[in-house]
Amino acid sequence: MNWNHLFENQKTPVAILDDAIPFSEYVPIDLSISNRQLTTIDISRPLECQKYIDGILKDTNGQIAFGGYLEKRDLYKSAKRFSGDEVRNIHLGVDFWCQAGTAVVVPLDGKVHSFQNNADLGNYGPTIILEHFINGHTLYSLYGHLSLESLKGLYKGKGFVKGEVLATLGETPINVNYAPHLHFQLILDLGDFNGDYPGVCSKNELEFYKKNCPDPNLLLGFSLE
Repeated sequence: MNWNHLFENQKTPVAILDDAIPFSEYVPIDLSISNRQLTTIDISRPLECQKYIDGILKDTNGQIAFGGYLEKRDLYKSAKRFSGDEVRNIHLGVDFWCQAGTAVVVPLDGKVHSFQNNADLGNYGPTIILEHFINGHTLYSLYGHLSLESLKGLYKGKGFVKGEVLATLGETPINVNYAPHLHFQLILDLGDFNGDYPGVCSKNELEFYKKNCPDPNLLLGFSLE
């Protein structure tokens, strides 16, 4: 599937958070291991990560810091779920770092596929997966690190239209040890997953996940340049 072609008419950014926040206040952020500013900062610690993000937003007069697709990070080193024979540290979605309680809005029409609270340390916390149909093709979108309230009233098949509020962002204790943010990921084949899907992979898994999880910026229209 050529997803570049499917979204080629996307000329302007699509809101993924509170649409009262202007796109001019979305600013790119680099949380990769190649960012030398992070050499002395342990971003796996929520308070240190938040302090760094706050500094970026202050310096740029921004409200939302975004980025991270296929970014290799140290962010996950304190969570055992990412360690093992192969360390998983390559991020498969785009993160939007901003205040807890910020509204998450649906970027395209869809319906609820599944949802659950993935509450183990380093996971997503409250998570929603939507199913979309675009030009005869099925696409899934995942929203992680939400508030517990976001899961209330949901049911499989519940419909949402583009621009409708889906959820709100959770605080650090709820999103299982991260500074508040939205993890947004596109998935082509969800397999047997329900309410969850890997958001970080190892180097040896990268080729598979690059194909199955296209760049969310194809849909959202954001640029890191």
